[in-house]
Amino acid sequence: MPSTALALTPNLASFLKSLKTNPIDTSIDNLISLLKRRQIRNSRSCATATAYLLLRVVSACRTTDAAKLIERVQNVGRRLVAAQPREMVVGNIVRRILGLIRDEAEGDREAEFTLSDVGSESQPHTPRAHDDPSVPHDIRHESSEFSSSRLPLTSSLAPTSAPISMFSLLSHPETDTSLPGSPAHGSPSGRPLDHPPSKDIRAEVIEGIGEIIDELGQVDDQIAAYALDHIHSNEIILTHTSSTTVQKFLLKAAAKRKFTVIHAESYPNDHEDVHRTVSGNNHGDEESLSFEAFQKPLIELGITVILIPDSAVFALMSRVNKVILGTHSVLANGGLVAAAGTRVIARAAKVHQTPVVVVSGVYKLSPVYPFDFESLIEYGDASKVIGFEDGSLVDQIDVQNPLYDYVPAELVDLYITNLGGHAPSFLYRIVSDHYRREDINF
Repeated sequence: MPSTALALTPNLASFLKSLKTNPIDTSIDNLISLLKRRQIRNSRSCATATAYLLLRVVSACRTTDAAKLIERVQNVGRRLVAAQPREMVVGNIVRRILGLIRDEAEGDREAEFTLSDVGSESQPHTPRAHDDPSVPHDIRHESSEFSSSRLPLTSSLAPTSAPISMFSLLSHPETDTSLPGSPAHGSPSGRPLDHPPSKDIRAEVIEGIGEIIDELGQVDDQIAAYALDHIHSNEIILTHTSSTTVQKFLLKAAAKRKFTVIHAESYPNDHEDVHRTVSGNNHGDEESLSFEAFQKPLIELGITVILIPDSAVFALMSRVNKVILGTHSVLANGGLVAAAGTRVIARAAKVHQTPVVVVSGVYKLSPVYPFDFESLIEYGDASKVIGFEDGSLVDQIDVQNPLYDYVPAELVDLYITNLGGHAPSFLYRIVSDHYRREDINF
């Protein structure tokens, strides 16, 4: 019975399965509902669901007009962002797909202009007799009078490959290509015959969205490839939460290095997942696309893992060589929104001059500047802090359970993404490469 109830719980897997059969409008409403109810919460799960939905939207949009395609994606993107404004990755995926459409449209126009220039240069230029200095003056004068007294021919029967002679020049004057309606250079649709029709940019956009989906599936492995460059033997590393990205990063280094991991339990929102991760009973994130469990926990690879309460972080920070943290999203100023308790760890590391390294995929990097960072903080169930059975205490105090913290950029020393390591001050370069300026406030 519990397994049946779990199978009926809406999540990423059920949404992707229904996306293949449901109408597109129904799928949009389903994802909006899942985001509002936070039944899809994990950042990568939200990004994956958004990418697959927009892939379906672009495939179902029967138009070759880039402006209409952009408008359609913008309308769907605004509804998704409005459903859960604090889930920054949804807007990030929408912006990247809008940038794909604009890039393909600009590339199509540039190709047309290039073909137009090549076509005009490749047209055979036949000199007029009265312009040829090798022709005697009286003949040039006669040719000028003769050609001006005749209407331009609209037929293209003159062979262009025949040798040019004075008689052919007089009998077949050059047709003015600037006149409209010439069948030799125009078509009923108004498009020059030497220009191919505009290509359907949807195929290129669909291929680009497929690359984004592949990136989401490979991002943790790409980040883990840099682990040996940043984790050394006999180090003591402090981490927080049960982030899949952090765990794979540590597992990659554990294959060749021996070190010690101090794991804060992240009470009260993530402590159960942390316990399963440390003990090796983690069966993977049920919302993740791969549905794969970690093959081996750190302890089976010979790594010493120490589980501590959050209150002991400051006391142990003097023994720590490096702090490695995961994140929910990264903002344009270099700050980040991460699980509650991350800011306390980062401030303790700053006091003890311990480097703080944040591992995050590029898809979490948002071009939005946090003018009001308090609006980005989401609050969860207060009963996880104080149970409802303690009703007398709840009536006397205001209990809050923040799910996320905002960590300023000055508390972070290095970001490691699937593109390498970056200082917080240089994240704007990645923003400019991945997001177009006109799509920031779509």
